[in-house]
Order: sequence, then structure tokens, then C-alpha cells
Amino acid sequence: MESASIANCSHPLRTSVPDFIAGLRDLERDLITKDRIAEYMGAMTLRPESLHDYVWWRDSFYTRNLIYRDELFEVMTICWSPGQKTAIHTHNGQLGWMTVSQGEVLTHEFHHTSCNAPENQNVVNIDCLGGATELQIDKVRTVSCAEGTGMVTVDKLQTIHQIENAGTVGCISLHVYSKPFDSCIAFDLEHQRCYRRQLSYFSKDGHRVEK
Repeated sequence: MESASIANCSHPLRTSVPDFIAGLRDLERDLITKDRIAEYMGAMTLRPESLHDYVWWRDSFYTRNLIYRDELFEVMTICWSPGQKTAIHTHNGQLGWMTVSQGEVLTHEFHHTSCNAPENQNVVNIDCLGGATELQIDKVRTVSCAEGTGMVTVDKLQTIHQIENAGTVGCISLHVYSKPFDSCIAFDLEHQRCYRRQLSYFSKDGHRVEK
């Protein structure tokens, strides 16, 4: 198991959510790159107490809690009870950054080797339509990310992963995506299929989303 070490800072600035968002919006004036946002997030630490309004727990599933969204950035917390994890999924080829404010998560990275529906790949604005009934997804590595130990990124080369809270306490992670996205491809290796999955928020702007 490897430990992520991108953009670590010896004395990170503890900041508020409004300041974090304001700084992120300032970065929209120039070219958005993986390294620029990684450096920014490494210097701007959001503590659990500053994220209080965006921390929601449920026993059955992890929660996605929207903090901010515009055309270029999507910012959210994800709250993980022990044992909760995502499906293996893609990120539509967009950029993503994750730090951890409380606890520790494991990120399992995968590489798509082959499937029987290659004609559904490389679609405008999304990476794939899904629909394969035979696929080969190979695990590349596992990265640990905990409070104060750096961040995990996704980019156009490494876009498939699974995130898991393998610990015994609740975990809070902070995610920034560019550009925002509302669906992804999920992989079900047991049943040898992949499908496009719609995404939703458990809360927005500190308020529970009504179902």
C-alpha cells in the first residue's frame, strides 16, 4: 500500500469554507491544471469543525454533500461510515482532487484492459456509454489518504478507482472536480457488466435534499 504525497505542506493554512471557495474561484481566471489545484488544496486545509454544515452520516451508504458548484468546479464532502465504499467507477476523464479532513480512506486504482462494447467509448463530454457484458479491469495499486498525509488525484490517464473507508471510525473527505459531472460509469466485476450511473447529493449548501 502506497501513501499519497502530492502537495504536502509543513504548516498548512487552516481556513474557512467561504475563503476556500473564494480562492478556488480566483483560480478560474487562469488555466486550470492538476498541479495548480493540487498545490492550492495542499495549502488550504479545511478542518472537520469548519465543514460542520456539510457533514452528514447515514448507516446504509456514504453521503455526497455539495458545498459549491459552477461551470468549472464542483466541491463536496463525502462522509464515510466504517466499511462504506464506492463501486469501481470512472470520472469521465475530468480532473479530481481529494484530501481527508478526518479519518483515512483507501483508493484502489484500476486500468481498463478490454470489454466487448468498445464502440460505446470515447463519446463527446463523457468517457463511455457503458453496456459491456464482458470486461477486464486490472487493479493497479492502492493509495492511502488520511488527515495530513496529502491527497489523491484523478486525471485523464488514471480515471478509474474505488474509494473505501477500511477503518473503524467515520471519515470525512473533501473533493474538488473540474468539470462537474452528474453521471459516471460503474463496474460490476462480479456480474461482468458496466453501466452509466446517475449521481445525486445527500445535502446541498448544508441542507438535506428532500426525496
